[in-house]
Amino acid sequence: MRNYVNSSKVEEFALKTSGKEPLYAPTEKIKLIEVPDFPSLGKLTAMRFLEWLTLNPEGVVTLPTGKTPEHFIKWTNHYIANWETTAAQRELGAQGINTSKKPRMGAYSFVQIDEFYPLNPAQENSFAFYINRFYFKEFGLDPKKALLLDCWKKGAPRGKDLGAVFPGKVDLSLRHRKPINEAERAQADAITAADQYCMEYEEQIVKLGGIGFFLGGIGPDGHIGFNIRGSDHFSTTRLIPINYETAASAAGDLGGIEISRHKVVITIGLRTITRNETSTAIIIAAGESKAKVVRDAVEREPNVLYPATSLQQLSGARFYATKGAACRLSERQFQELSSNPKLSYRKQEKILIDISFRDKIKLKELTSRNAAADRLGSLLLKKNVQIETVANKIDADLKKRILKGVETLEDLNFLHTAPHHDDIMLGYMPYILHLVRSARNSHHFATLTSGFTSVTNIYILQFIRNLESFLEKGGLEELIKKGYFSPGDLKSKNRDIYQFLDGVAANSAEMQREGEARRFLRNLIELTGTDNLALLRKELKNISEYFITAYPGKKDSPVIQKLKGMIREWEEELLWGHLGFDCSYVHHLRLGFYTGDIFTQNPETDRDVKPTLALMEKTRPDVITVAMDPEASGPDTHYKILQTISEALKLYLAADKTRRVKIWGYRNVWFRFHPSEADIFVPVSMNSFASTKSAFLECYGSQRAASFPSYEYDGPFCDLAQKIMVEQYSVMKACLGRDFFYSSSIPRLRATRGMVFMRSMTPEEFFKEADTLKKLTE
Repeated sequence: MRNYVNSSKVEEFALKTSGKEPLYAPTEKIKLIEVPDFPSLGKLTAMRFLEWLTLNPEGVVTLPTGKTPEHFIKWTNHYIANWETTAAQRELGAQGINTSKKPRMGAYSFVQIDEFYPLNPAQENSFAFYINRFYFKEFGLDPKKALLLDCWKKGAPRGKDLGAVFPGKVDLSLRHRKPINEAERAQADAITAADQYCMEYEEQIVKLGGIGFFLGGIGPDGHIGFNIRGSDHFSTTRLIPINYETAASAAGDLGGIEISRHKVVITIGLRTITRNETSTAIIIAAGESKAKVVRDAVEREPNVLYPATSLQQLSGARFYATKGAACRLSERQFQELSSNPKLSYRKQEKILIDISFRDKIKLKELTSRNAAADRLGSLLLKKNVQIETVANKIDADLKKRILKGVETLEDLNFLHTAPHHDDIMLGYMPYILHLVRSARNSHHFATLTSGFTSVTNIYILQFIRNLESFLEKGGLEELIKKGYFSPGDLKSKNRDIYQFLDGVAANSAEMQREGEARRFLRNLIELTGTDNLALLRKELKNISEYFITAYPGKKDSPVIQKLKGMIREWEEELLWGHLGFDCSYVHHLRLGFYTGDIFTQNPETDRDVKPTLALMEKTRPDVITVAMDPEASGPDTHYKILQTISEALKLYLAADKTRRVKIWGYRNVWFRFHPSEADIFVPVSMNSFASTKSAFLECYGSQRAASFPSYEYDGPFCDLAQKIMVEQYSVMKACLGRDFFYSSSIPRLRATRGMVFMRSMTPEEFFKEADTLKKLTE
């Protein structure tokens, strides 16, 4: 084994800046460095990587793929390209990096961590393609000194590839059972060859002296590499199946869970990572969605259920985590609260709500004895917080927030905004069902991206076949002659929607299919600029052939992206058509930063902010709703839309000082508010649940099959949204008591079975939050 230097002045600098300790005993078992946000995480990681390179002139490195390393790649490229400049020398030197000699990137060996099997390395969604683009071409690592996983040729018959051997599912039971035909015999041979290859791959890593620098993310089930929950801590490189959480996370890259669910993977093992005792192993984690797996990895005893606990045996192991990702670390949380001479009301509120919910004791019945039995509760007592008094105040405040969610609002212009076409529905549809009942309110619905990445090739092929069927039947030709599909004909465009919804009401699949065919033909005419049926049929054939031959997850051309986005737009128009809002109330901004690249561009003033400003000028809102991303971490689009709206709103208010606007922040299946963070609590009835689910399944055909689901739930997003709302209601029921709801004089409260949390803000409060995040990214 090589002897690597893993001491770090960069980490010392980061710890000094954070004011935190690397390890909070007795609960934490792996050192962790906390940073405020996602971009800072990337910069710290880049600094540490460059420092390691300067301390180890040669060695073996492994680097991650996916979206999490975005800022790591950005900052590493920046410092490599500008190493000799005064500014870079000053920044690097300030953190203790020896800048006298620039690292020779070609001197290092590179080891690929994992790859889906089988997968063509030429595909843009393969990890091999990512490595070649970012680590070989940009970083300058030498591909000749790289161990890359062959998941396409190794074990395939001569003249064939593994895609031909495994046209569908990879059945690993062929390791142990007898093949029943020639196809299975070829597959069994390929699996045996893969197993042999994995053993030899591991042997090559050992011969290189073991991994010196390992950088990786952590998956939703706690996996590192593809060492999923249940992996042996002494595992080596191997071919294995993946679990649902991993398949769901990969669905976006592989073209849908229909594809990713049937993939297997080759991954280096946990022992591969920890074999060299002098190696540096860093796990990066961003966002509150990773808080639970970070806590389990750092605080649990070594256990196969928590793969990253295997790193506890490695002295050079570290977690680099954002504040959100570290928020569940118990001792760290306790020490942070202890250091504050006085805890804010919001922090007191959070602690007591959590105690109330956990112990199922109503807030009004909480006593000092209950608080003393909880570590954070006892901290309140030490700070002389009057538990009964504060608990009663929280009880009253929560009830006010619920009453705020049922009050009648009138004479308001609402601009509901969303990053994607179903975000509003999944976030607070039950509230909209009540807000639209007053004709004295106006509502506009705006989706700021085209959302094309959520449409699978298989789904759009269904649209193509449906249109071909109606073209064969005739009827659409007559509509063309009448000018039904003329560009700008809003009345006819709305008739597409009415045709579909009338079909829903009449339980007529044929009427619904005709509505879809009309709209798809309209989209095709808009894209091609012609209504000549012969030309349209030819174009339809070309598009069909493209989708048949394109591999799932391939980055589409701008025209295909637009066509897919139009399907998402059609789905959203169907939704708001349910409530009586035609196309003139639904706005599709298709902002240009959303391109389908691995790392999306940042919003620009002319391209992205000005169209958003123009929409505000047109709708003159009193209330603007915004999807809130607390840390500028995935989904990255949410954060960028928040910044776009913030900049547009600044310009909108600056143009007329008399304008008054409120901001309502919402979260959905990706992020959740703690009750202490929100101030509008909307009760949700069974009727609202039923209306939301039925509308989602009727309108969002591209999402009905849950091709891109959450790792939390194996099913459509509407069911996950309902599950979250039910959980939020259960917290309120525990805190306030069921009688507050069941015995209320307000029917909506008696009917409550779920709860939506929202946060109202002044523009100044909204700008402060957005600007803080933005400064951290620059």
